[in-house]
Amino acid sequence: IHLLQPPKCWDYRQELPHLRNVHRCGSREGVDSPGLTHASSQQQANGSRIHVLYSTPACYLQELNKAKLTWSLKEDDFFPYADGPNMFWTGYFSSRPALKRYERLSYNFLQVCNQLEALAGPAANEGPYGLGDSAPLNEAMAVLQHHDAVSGTAKQHVTYDYARQLAAGWRPCEVLLSNALSRLSGYKAAFSFCLKLNISICPLSKKLAHFQVTIYNPLGRKVNHMVRLPVSKGIFNVKDPNGKIVPSSVVVLPSSQYPEDHSELLFSASVPAVGFSIYSVARVSGSNLWDHTPKSRFREPQTRVLAIENEYIRAIFNPDTGLLMKIENLEQQLVLPVKQSFFWYEASIGDKDSSQASGAYIFRPSQSEPVPVSRWAQTHLVKTALVQEVHQNFSAWCSQVVRLYPGQRHLELEWTVGPIPTIDNWGKEVISRFDTPLRTEGQFYTDSNGREILKRRRDYRPTWQLNQTEPVAGNYYPVNSRIYITDGYMQLTVLTDRSQGGSSLSDGSLELMVHRKLLVDDERGVGEPLLDEGSGEWVRGRHLVLLDQVNNAAAGHRLLAEKEVLAPQVVLSPGGSIPYYSGAIPRTQFSGLHQPLPPSVRLLTLARWGPKMVLLRLEHQFAVGEDSGRNLSSPVTLDLQNLFATFIITHLQETTLAANQPRASASRLKWTLNTGPISSPTPPKLNPASITLQPMEIRTFVASVKWKEDS
Repeated sequence: IHLLQPPKCWDYRQELPHLRNVHRCGSREGVDSPGLTHASSQQQANGSRIHVLYSTPACYLQELNKAKLTWSLKEDDFFPYADGPNMFWTGYFSSRPALKRYERLSYNFLQVCNQLEALAGPAANEGPYGLGDSAPLNEAMAVLQHHDAVSGTAKQHVTYDYARQLAAGWRPCEVLLSNALSRLSGYKAAFSFCLKLNISICPLSKKLAHFQVTIYNPLGRKVNHMVRLPVSKGIFNVKDPNGKIVPSSVVVLPSSQYPEDHSELLFSASVPAVGFSIYSVARVSGSNLWDHTPKSRFREPQTRVLAIENEYIRAIFNPDTGLLMKIENLEQQLVLPVKQSFFWYEASIGDKDSSQASGAYIFRPSQSEPVPVSRWAQTHLVKTALVQEVHQNFSAWCSQVVRLYPGQRHLELEWTVGPIPTIDNWGKEVISRFDTPLRTEGQFYTDSNGREILKRRRDYRPTWQLNQTEPVAGNYYPVNSRIYITDGYMQLTVLTDRSQGGSSLSDGSLELMVHRKLLVDDERGVGEPLLDEGSGEWVRGRHLVLLDQVNNAAAGHRLLAEKEVLAPQVVLSPGGSIPYYSGAIPRTQFSGLHQPLPPSVRLLTLARWGPKMVLLRLEHQFAVGEDSGRNLSSPVTLDLQNLFATFIITHLQETTLAANQPRASASRLKWTLNTGPISSPTPPKLNPASITLQPMEIRTFVASVKWKEDS
């Protein structure tokens, strides 16, 4: 008998007395008992076959394996789950969206920090800006993975502390980035990290007439990134790394959301794989007069047609309601009526069927049909050479910008929600919903941790007969990166910028929960309602929408999701930088790779792993048969020996995914399944010059390296 004592939340305020009571359990001697396990050993001396021991999950699993039983195979997951009728734990998929976004941004920043620490070597940790360190942010991110952290199910003051830990982890990473960028660029500059660009705040770009913009790209392929920086009014020249002037424009932000003179500078930056580009910005002398800047960012359409488009996408809006009504893929000649708007579910506080209320964990609307935030939106249209936007205002607490940049194959929906009003004493759970005529037969698809795609079917579970007690909450699933619907020919995909709950509650419809504010606790241990006070009341986020033919869809959403999770990092500095050291050759553009990775390969991890070692993970991000158009589902072979530009690999060892065992000697338990034997492929002989990745495969390596002096 294995005694497993799970450390359950909330159950034991006095853990030590509880463990003592368990230890005495079953003993005839009472409080003076030597313990249950000792009593078991004494009984074995009398012929008993019962062996009682304190155990761990690993030991218990080992004993189950020794039993040589035949096991059934479960291929679906456990979502959505409930601990009783009307009690679906699908609310936490969306709880505290501000913290969820902060966690996602911190992951992005940590990967940039890890990569530059590996590329620059020891110079990243000790340099002209002080001691840089990736460990504090790494540790804070580990804490955020607790099941009551990023899930949004902690008390408010604990949530504040999670955010505090992340902020404390960012600071030493900023020092590390400054050291590394100086070492790799040959420049020393007063780097500034504008952490509030999502609300268009950056003091350096707003104040200075001359400054430099360094854009670091953590992807293994080149990207084009639209840079948006708050500036003072005027005309600016933007030069690329070669000193060539690139197109740019200054637009004025709406006075309803920002001060009247609040402007943004836009320009497109081309950034090499795992590298940076440095652009210089200068205000044209004498251009600080108001006459040089457009008086209004907005202009009303001259016709009844309200639309934005580029060479790939056209989005058409209903001129009477201001709502999106159609998306066209001009490249693939697809047209799909799409109505998008915002709604809210009235949160249940309990009813005659159940006392269960909606809360931090539980999602339970009081009725199945949501209430529209508004049936129409006030709209403004803006069109420049670098951006086209429709600004929609649904209410005092809900607005959206639908945006298209040149060369973009997706539609960007930037929504702002909050503070959610509760003056009517009802909690509200806000969704963005897309309605189309697609015949989807009750099916939709969500990602599994940003990798595998799982088919979902409304009111259905693959391995048991479902008694559906909550037609809305019982069909909600976690959406970490994407959700889509398809009729077999066309596919509508929506990518998220954080984890959210989502579903398709009727054919052709797709919805994502963006924010929630609740007035009653759901009695799962938090002990307070989900009010999300402070800055968490206002939330801004993005949904990226793609319309594709099914056979082309994976190439679009896979590569776009990778770019969304690992977005370029923008760092600013004043003009007039000085050399890193005497004789240093300045670089305005740099790549850490000798050649870009194929688009199907993702650089999952590049990090220091000790004084002279590097941890490397490579992922094939396409599934078998997923892409037929560009052949991105085929195996890929790489030469790691000559891949990196700043260090030489002197020894390479492949490990398990966690990098804690050599792959060649890893011991795995073998199980007998009722579906037949499992193949255990022998690890291929390691050749650093020829590493092959199969579809959906992740391979992990620990490399001994020597950094180049001229890197």
